[in-house]
Amino acid sequence: MRVLLLTNEYPPNIYGGAGVHVEYLSRELARLTDVEVRTFHDHDIVDGRLSVRGTRLDGAQFAGCPPHLVSPLKAIGTCLAFNGQGIEADIVHCHTWYTHFGGVLAKMLYGIPMVITVHSLEPLRPWKREQIGRGYDFSTWVERTALELADAVISVSGSTRDDLLRLYAIEPQRIEVIPNGIDTDEYSPVSEPETLARYGIDPARPYVLFVGRMTRQKGLYYLLRAIPQLDPEVQVVLCAGESDTPALQGELEDLVASLQSQRPHIVWIPEMVSRSTAIALYAHAAVFCCPSIYEPFGIINLEAMACGTPVVGSAVGGIKEVVVEGETGFLVDAKLSPSPPHDPTDPEGFARGLAEAVNRVAGNAQMAEDMGRKGRQRVIDNYSWKSVAQQTLNLYERL
Repeated sequence: MRVLLLTNEYPPNIYGGAGVHVEYLSRELARLTDVEVRTFHDHDIVDGRLSVRGTRLDGAQFAGCPPHLVSPLKAIGTCLAFNGQGIEADIVHCHTWYTHFGGVLAKMLYGIPMVITVHSLEPLRPWKREQIGRGYDFSTWVERTALELADAVISVSGSTRDDLLRLYAIEPQRIEVIPNGIDTDEYSPVSEPETLARYGIDPARPYVLFVGRMTRQKGLYYLLRAIPQLDPEVQVVLCAGESDTPALQGELEDLVASLQSQRPHIVWIPEMVSRSTAIALYAHAAVFCCPSIYEPFGIINLEAMACGTPVVGSAVGGIKEVVVEGETGFLVDAKLSPSPPHDPTDPEGFARGLAEAVNRVAGNAQMAEDMGRKGRQRVIDNYSWKSVAQQTLNLYERL
């Protein structure tokens, strides 16, 4: 079995859960079969049965193109290049809409089965129009075309499977639910107070941690609205990376600055930190908060739980399948609108619910310890990458 994975992201070029997924899946699959990964970056790696090959378009081809359309056009150009390089695989497996056109071409031109893992769905991310304008119409069309042509679609959660059946013409038997995984040897409790000191975090006081991009999807805005209602003894650590748009980034940064002027102990880390730093931040946190308004799975919750940290999350999507209410954390009803853009209908109530749940955990050290221990055991028992890779290979073999 020769497997070809197509991906935008691959380490060190990772900005979301899909990149983490491909990194670990490719590594584990390569223990079982031959794997080639093609990326949108400058990779050239051979490691046993795993090879990683990058294709980076320099952008010169898009001189004069409206800036917001460059990203979708570069995606299509890269997918053409992937196929122009020749394909000798037995199966092609795509991750995120950026690579879907490459999978469609490989299926049609090379006659091999196409698998798509759904990490998110374009119709449920309407705010992307703020980023890429009419490119969002194009990404939605590419996604629909590819998913309805795919020989198999892997959904990372039962919730996402329901969305697929509701939004697209896909026969139920073509959808396989295989969750994300976590390396619990790498993500585990550690003691690194020096990491906290580097960012000005007081190790003697509890803190709530946010890790994620500054996007509408990740719900950082609602956590910020919750901060004035947090116990004054609880520190807030916001590890926030790339934003959807400069306007949104400016809006969130101004809100953080205003909160910092009113309340001490708000630490703003405006970057995606290294993995080792993130593990230390997870492990020392009293509670991790995932306030997403759309989350097909939420691999960050596995990361926090593996580090022995309880989770307060919004009761949406795959979060409800990972976090066990009252046992490994608490779920907060986001009260989302049933129609696009699916924002909370009661944003103040959602923020208040987040604050109450965070205070409940951060103010009870014994509860936090118990929930953290149960959360780690849950990910050890249910979310290993070895299992994910074996289930994925079994699917390939059936196709």
